[in-house]
Amino acid sequence: MNDLEQIKINAQTSEGLDEAVLPEQIVSIRVSPQSYLTALLLGTFFSSFLFYLEMDLPGVILFGLSWILIPFFALSDHISFDGKRLLRTGVVPKVWSWLNGSRRRLKIADIEQVETQAIRTIKRGDNIHYRYRTVIRGKGLSVAFAASGSGNENYRQIIKSILPRLSDNVLDNRSIELRDHLADPKETLMRAEFSRIPAADVLENSWKNSEKRRKSLKQEYESLELFEDEKADDLRSLANELRLSGYLLQALEAFRRALILKPADARLLFEFARCLHSFAGTAHDNKLERRALAALRLSERRAADDGELLVRLGEWYFQIGNWNRAGNLFRDALDRIGENFRTARGLAEIALRDGKIAHVIHHFSTANRLAETPSLRRWSKGEADYFSHLNSDDEYMELEISRVNLLEGVERSNKTALRIAFFGFPAIIVGIMLEDTLIANIGWAVSTVSLLIWAGLIMSSRLLAQRIPYEMVETDD
Repeated sequence: MNDLEQIKINAQTSEGLDEAVLPEQIVSIRVSPQSYLTALLLGTFFSSFLFYLEMDLPGVILFGLSWILIPFFALSDHISFDGKRLLRTGVVPKVWSWLNGSRRRLKIADIEQVETQAIRTIKRGDNIHYRYRTVIRGKGLSVAFAASGSGNENYRQIIKSILPRLSDNVLDNRSIELRDHLADPKETLMRAEFSRIPAADVLENSWKNSEKRRKSLKQEYESLELFEDEKADDLRSLANELRLSGYLLQALEAFRRALILKPADARLLFEFARCLHSFAGTAHDNKLERRALAALRLSERRAADDGELLVRLGEWYFQIGNWNRAGNLFRDALDRIGENFRTARGLAEIALRDGKIAHVIHHFSTANRLAETPSLRRWSKGEADYFSHLNSDDEYMELEISRVNLLEGVERSNKTALRIAFFGFPAIIVGIMLEDTLIANIGWAVSTVSLLIWAGLIMSSRLLAQRIPYEMVETDD
């Protein structure tokens, strides 16, 4: 690149243009490896089965292909983002796209939904290691990527690159939290130490004397003249970073100090309640869970006309299974601030749980009218059309009900088949060690048949997860 080209690129960057994207601006992350691990498990098992049958050459070939090609495919399968679009790279996605004509690219403007799950993987003392898994959907394409150990650098980079460019209505609650508060756990602990938040083992028994602890902290803060909004905001930010990193006790301590400074802050109460609810779940403490729900109710009372907070409270109640309370909050938000996209979507989900299809259609139509981006309008229109077809066409409804019931049955059978396959493994080992052919043959037969069924059920569940296109029913007519 010559000097003139560099000057042009610098000029474009300074003007805020996205047409020229430098290589260092591209961020990427490997896709979730579940499919590759499944293929590796099956390849290893069946190569061992071939060795047992004394078919050495096919066994060596299958074993080599499994342990050379599959890891290569997994390591090369990335999701990259260049500032304008997501791209699925790798040999397998390219071949699959060529075979069935599916998409590998997704523009940032075409993203319809972003959902994030937090899975507890390891508990060390009172600290939790989370595995975050984020799924991005749009125009029929779904890409998923994950991070273990409460987030890694590549995961943080792609989250910070993509989510701030999206509307809040595209993101679920946890994705919004990751966008706003996901940070390097090491830096978060340094901030906690600088803010004089004790370690988890020091705080372990603090909840037994919470009132005494609260008074001592208030006296300490009064003596240091720290009653400032900036201090409370810093503590709130630190608390959320600690919570997302899995340091729940230290997060609760930071929330408690922030609430001393701003006890009537409804959003702060909501975030504190979510943290306390997570900690109660890990500690299996019903008393703390009741305190978390009480904090949620207090946040509701002090929300006033904060419609966004009311909607997020409703979504959280819906997530934990309190659907009546969620519906009340969505309707309360509708009365206080009027119609908005998230309220309409929440009411549609409540109506769907109650089996009120006409209400579902109405609320999704309202969401379509209120959507501020083409991607949200496309998604909400698709939902409204789908439920309209269900409501107006009995044959289509019967087909969809059969599909959903069959999908549920396949998922249950999938787990059963895998358990049976694992039950066969000890028989294989015992039979080989004792040189008992009968026991070994029984083990191989049980595991082989179960794994074949399991693989078939996995492919069937992916096919059944897709809704039946209404055009197929119309064509048959």
